[in-house]
Amino acid sequence: MTGATESTPGPAVAAVVPVLNAANALTALRLVLVPVFAASVIVSGMTHAGWRMAACLIFAVASATDLVDGWIARRFGLVTSVGKVADPIADKALTGAALVLLSWYDQLPWWVTAVILVRELGITGLRFWVIRHGVIAASRGGKVKTALQILAIAWYLWPMPAALAAVGPWIMAAAVLVTVATGFDYIAQALRLRRPR
Repeated sequence: MTGATESTPGPAVAAVVPVLNAANALTALRLVLVPVFAASVIVSGMTHAGWRMAACLIFAVASATDLVDGWIARRFGLVTSVGKVADPIADKALTGAALVLLSWYDQLPWWVTAVILVRELGITGLRFWVIRHGVIAASRGGKVKTALQILAIAWYLWPMPAALAAVGPWIMAAAVLVTVATGFDYIAQALRLRRPR
């Protein structure tokens, strides 16, 4: 006996992650930038080079926040329920606004916008459908899809010379193919998660 009392460790207390954190702030910034981006496109009418550049840069900054907020949330343990819901909403709002506006100004066929948006909204719905059974994690193909969509939209927004502008539809075609292919992959994952065990 040394006279010292041994302390029994108590139950582990889960760290409470504040809703107001850097990751969620970036997600909120992305949501705020959506109407700013849309206004820039509308003012440009997709004919004014300066405003098109501004719209493209705003879109690029907003898209970059999607990469950064996810990394911050995972790296520093700042994942919250609010962030899990707000992040995909911000993503779909930004991409959806860009695609709809490009189609509205006859830069992009409406069927392309429809295919991408139906897939994006459908997969978001699937994730909620299986949430009690598991999480459909973003696949490598899903990340390639996102990168191709961002590149294609930025390519359409920037006032390219005619020779370079002709590359845009090819990038968008690749984005559509990967979007559809990964959509089927996510459907297969969802069905496996919902399968009775």
